Amino acid sequence: MIKSEFYYPSCDGVNQLHCVLWEPEGEEVKGVLQISHGMVEYIERYEYFAAQLTKAGYVVVGNDHLGHGKSVKEDDLGYFAKEEGSKKVVEDLYRITQKMKKKYEGFPYFVMGHSMGSFLIRRYIMTYGNEVDGVVIMGTGFQPAPVLGFGRLTVKVMKALKGERYRSSLCDNLSFGSYNKRIKSARTTKDWLTKDEKIVDAYLNDPYCSFIFTLNGFETLLSTIAFIQDKKNIVKIPKKLPVFMVAGAEDPVGAYGKGVRKVYEIYRNNQIQDIEMKLYPGDRHELVNELDRDVVCQDILSWLEQRTHKTHKMK
Repeated sequence: MIKSEFYYPSCDGVNQLHCVLWEPEGEEVKGVLQISHGMVEYIERYEYFAAQLTKAGYVVVGNDHLGHGKSVKEDDLGYFAKEEGSKKVVEDLYRITQKMKKKYEGFPYFVMGHSMGSFLIRRYIMTYGNEVDGVVIMGTGFQPAPVLGFGRLTVKVMKALKGERYRSSLCDNLSFGSYNKRIKSARTTKDWLTKDEKIVDAYLNDPYCSFIFTLNGFETLLSTIAFIQDKKNIVKIPKKLPVFMVAGAEDPVGAYGKGVRKVYEIYRNNQIQDIEMKLYPGDRHELVNELDRDVVCQDILSWLEQRTHKTHKMK
């Protein structure tokens, strides 16, 4: 595997997006997978996953979103943009898509989003779905309208009182405070991420994973969820776009499978033709960091290879 890093201008006109590219070494390239990472993390946490895919001939690329990793200075961690943060982050993803499609012209191109990154990628396919050959939606969820409305109102009131850059422990606790509730004798506050204790400890000790979102960050997150759950936007997803939804059956973000099934049914009801869903028993939120990560990697790889074959035949 050949790993390289580069910076690319964000559409915000201010920041340079930190990007990582993993390319196969000595393998014939089959296709490209672009990753949209989750909340309070960064793209290099996907290195193990990328290594498995490059062994099989896939190029993997991703960037640190605005408000994350090396794309912003420390004070801006958890802050997206003054206006339309969600739209800007999705536009940034597409900028990377355009760059990579030029570099690997003619190859099948797939996108994948995890957690918050899955919400962003669900928005991405509403605009750019016709430009990719498939999407992997990992660790996603669904927010009932009353819960979403309460969250947005809380952020709006706090923003009026404290300003958009305020880091709210209350909002953080409302978002994540209950996530350990099904875990008996939880060792840490982040046990809900994965059963792999080494990963949890590394996460807790990582400065790029230990900040609290600003109110602007929470506002952007909630507005993204509202956007992707709006029926008038859901109908914009191309009906022929292959979709693979994966999640841990013990993932609180997906309401322990219920939220994932809800999204699956919504997409099915919108006539998306090639859609599969797999829930992994016992697995928590971060499938690519779970104890059975190799099984997850192989399942995603098998799905990609099936669609790669179809895409090559069509092209």
